[in-house]
Formats: sequence, C-alpha cells, structure tokens
Amino acid sequence: MDEGADKSSGVRKAGYVTVFGKPNAGKSTLMNALLNFNLSVVNRKVQTTRNRISGILTEDNFQIVFIDTPGVLTPKYELHRYMISEIASSFEEADVLLQIVDAAAKDPVEDIRFVRDFFGENLAGKPLVLALNKCDLLPRANLLPLTGKIADEFKFNEIVPVSAAKGENTDRLKKVLVSFLPDGEFFYEEDTLTDKPEKFFAAEIIRDKILSQYHDEIPYSVFVHIQEFSERSDKLVYINAEIIVERESQKAVIIGKRGDSLKKTGALARKSLEHFLGKKVYLELFVKVRKGWRNNKSFVRENMLRNSPS
Repeated sequence: MDEGADKSSGVRKAGYVTVFGKPNAGKSTLMNALLNFNLSVVNRKVQTTRNRISGILTEDNFQIVFIDTPGVLTPKYELHRYMISEIASSFEEADVLLQIVDAAAKDPVEDIRFVRDFFGENLAGKPLVLALNKCDLLPRANLLPLTGKIADEFKFNEIVPVSAAKGENTDRLKKVLVSFLPDGEFFYEEDTLTDKPEKFFAAEIIRDKILSQYHDEIPYSVFVHIQEFSERSDKLVYINAEIIVERESQKAVIIGKRGDSLKKTGALARKSLEHFLGKKVYLELFVKVRKGWRNNKSFVRENMLRNSPS
C-alpha cells in the first residue's frame, strides 16, 4: 500500500476526509491530535459538536481537509435533524470517510452497526477507514479479537487502533488516510488551519465554557450568537455575544446570583479567547430567552448557517 505522497517525486495529494461516529467516540479529540491544534471543542458531554468544522493539515506533499461532524444520534429536535443533515452532506464532498468508534465502549460493534444502519448507502463508493479509538483503555488481549469481529461483519478498507488522547498510532492513521487521497494541488495555503472565521470559534469557545460550567439540560439548550466581532486595534478585539436559552429559569441559572455565574463564564471565555486570538479581548455577554429554539426550524437553519465559512 502507498502510505502517502512521495516527497521526492513532487506529486501532491489533497482531499477531504469526513470524520463521523456516535457522540463521545472521540472525533474532535482525534482531529485535534491529527492537526496538533485544538480546533474543535472537546467535552465529556455529548452533542459537543453541532456544526461541521473543517481543519486543514498540510505536511510534506499532502493536504487533508478534515471535516469534524456532529455525533450521530436519533434526532429528537429540529437541531438534531440539522446536525444529521450536516453529516449526510459532508459524505458527498468527502474523498475518504473516517468512522470513529470507542473501542472501550460497552458494545463497539453495535455502535458501528448503529451508524452504518443510519446512513446506509450514503457510505458506499468511497474509501472507508475505521479508527478504533481509546484503545489504551482496552485490555491488549481484547484488541485483536475485537478487530477480527469488526472485519468479519463490516467492510472497511483499513482498521487502525489509536488513542487520540495519548496520540498513540495517529501517525499510522494519517499515513493510511493519505494513501487514499487523490493526486492534486492543495486547496488552501499551506499555513491555513481552518476555513471557519474567527467569530465562529469565538462562539464555540464561549459555548465550551458553558458546557463545562453548567449541568443538566442547560448546556444543550444554549446557543451562542456573536452580535459583533471587531478589531478595535492591533492589540484589542471587541466581542459582543448573546447566550440564547429556551426558558426564563435557564436564564436565571446562567446569570446566577448577582450575576456571579455569568461573570465567571465570561472570565474563563475571555482568557481562552485571548489565548486563541493572541490579542486582548473585551467581551460582553448577554442572556436572552428564545422559547423552544431547538425545535424551531427557521431559527436553527438561519443561525447555524451563520456559522458557515464566510
């Protein structure tokens, strides 16, 4: 098998790789490890990724555009249906499909089956690679039988055991993916990390802090909308963001007594934003109620599309 572009030959390889799987399989962690950059929000709570996020890896004579997708789950809200549509459309533009499964889950084979049955023929006709993630949590004696069982039941071009959290075998996975890429010129400049605008990541960073700080239903009922993102100088960025929730009771929890909870969230978000942007950030947060927004088709479509590449 050709394991990547031959640097000496001058032949370039470039293509799109869609990363998909069930929630908490480690998709975002793995993509971040492959990119060697924390591009996607990583959190133990499910449904962390809502939009497709493109991360661009350029090394030697190849360029991979990774498309990190939301976790595959049975949809209950219009938001979930939007997330599923994002995954399905990403298959169409991909050159290689990379399914991620938690090898240490209760039943990894059933998790693979759930995703495969969900999308059916959408997966046909393109190279399909399986990353057996979190293998460091699986007894070594169990790995070979699990790999054999998966290979017997499903058709994958390659099965690669990895640990995204520890960075184990990610180089091997990278080489496998490159081997399936078509020859072609790069899509982006070599120093480009993503096709998303900075304000998209500003919203993601704020939402990440909400995911970390709050519990129960609140993290899943929150949408962050950047009202204004402007560079006031070469050293200062001004960000005005709305935190949208579904109920007045959720608004009260987000704000907290005397506004303490919102201040804490803002301080954490500002610190991460300054690290990400490399500039001082003046951040203003406001909390608004939009009843039942997750089930409002027009709201979901309009506001999620705002996070598309500009």
